[in-house]
Amino acid sequence: MRLTLLGTDSQAGQCPTLYATDRDTYVIQGWTVTDPEALADLKDVLEGETFVEVPKALLRFAANDQGVGVREEVDR
Repeated sequence: MRLTLLGTDSQAGQCPTLYATDRDTYVIQGWTVTDPEALADLKDVLEGETFVEVPKALLRFAANDQGVGVREEVDR
């Protein structure tokens, strides 16, 4: 999988950050959700899934996803 940085609200390299993948999906770097009430509200959780919290403002960077183009690529 290849990641392309779309945008970040972080300062000094900290999260949250939004990436596009070469598989037509997104990877979101954020804070791990550990609140028991929030976890209990999740539906249809599959093995191997994890959950992160990000500010709503981070999603504005999804508009930067123009498919393959000139963007910073990140190996993961």
